[in-house]
Amino acid sequence: MSLQEIFASRMSRMKASEIRELLKLLDQPDILSFAGGIPDPALFPADAFFEACGVALAPDKQAQALQYSVSEGYLPLRQWLAEHMAGLGVPCSPDNILITSGSQQALDYLGKMFLSVGDTALVGAPTYLGALAAFNAYEPRYDQLNPEGNRTAESYAEAAGVGRVKFAYLSPDFANPTGETLNLAGRERLLALADELDCAVIEDAAYQALRYDGEPVPTMLSLEIARKGSLEDCRTVYCGSFSKTLSPGLRLGWVVAAQPVISRMVLLKQAADLHTATLNQMAVHQVASTMFEEHCADLRKVYGGRRDAMLAALAEHMPEGVSWTRPEGGMFIWVTLPEGVEGSKLLARAIETERVAFVPGAPFFADGSGTNTIRLSFSNSSEADIAKGIARLGRLLRG
Repeated sequence: MSLQEIFASRMSRMKASEIRELLKLLDQPDILSFAGGIPDPALFPADAFFEACGVALAPDKQAQALQYSVSEGYLPLRQWLAEHMAGLGVPCSPDNILITSGSQQALDYLGKMFLSVGDTALVGAPTYLGALAAFNAYEPRYDQLNPEGNRTAESYAEAAGVGRVKFAYLSPDFANPTGETLNLAGRERLLALADELDCAVIEDAAYQALRYDGEPVPTMLSLEIARKGSLEDCRTVYCGSFSKTLSPGLRLGWVVAAQPVISRMVLLKQAADLHTATLNQMAVHQVASTMFEEHCADLRKVYGGRRDAMLAALAEHMPEGVSWTRPEGGMFIWVTLPEGVEGSKLLARAIETERVAFVPGAPFFADGSGTNTIRLSFSNSSEADIAKGIARLGRLLRG
């Protein structure tokens, strides 16, 4: 007997992440990689974390740092996050906040909490690949979310069939993979649509702190609070992360929502891993409370310069018929290739002949379309390497 014969049906929907596989290319020193959307480790506040871990492991705190803790998360960190969210127009208390092991865990919990088999999740086309991976385990169907269009709530509900629409998922600021930002009118339309459908809105704000130019747009959650008067009356669930700002390796994210949502997510947390590592939470609290804004300002200068370098290189080297987004922040530029040019086949040729890596676009579409698209990340490459790599990619496309 093979144990594969008794796997749950959901396992057929679980696929290997192309991005995680591509990260293995980073071990090859001659590859110029625009693949993984990862921070530059040279920009980690490593000295601050070294000091913070020492403080957390001092005799007066080490028992707390190394012991089991509450599932909601380290209270001083949640208190700091409440102040941080207030600055984003989201007045809340620590009771409205759950600390998760990265925002990816939050997406898994939200899929588990909302989705029954056959329910509908509204997602963009394209959308974050990790969100699809998290939701797939709960066997939903997907429908394309288009908050800037004129599709009615009735059409979404009709398409859902015997199930129902449970949530709309989006990253409204500098989305992964496109880098695009949803404008204020689109955000307001989506909130109105969610009210009509009586569904949740999952606001993935992983890149919200990384704006390089343009005017900030209020968060979805702050807009809904302004409409309804209280967080407790809101259907938006805000997912934040320290992975793109302070450290991805410490795996620290957070969720802000009405207390009934948080209380249910706490139950999921207790069943999954009891609580996020306390030592990590204590270290992140000290670093965030002493230097978060200053550190993010430094990141914006460096990453903004790299974005500009990639946009300039694309303009110089891409042949006619290739187009791309012009993000105001984040880590990604989305490239649309001429019809008939497949991103996956281009990747194989790019690695073999030009030693350049990127992510093909099709995995970011729930229906597997978008084969003539690719995602480029500029966050972990120097401006010189960006110019060199885009020149190589342009040469390959022209050839």
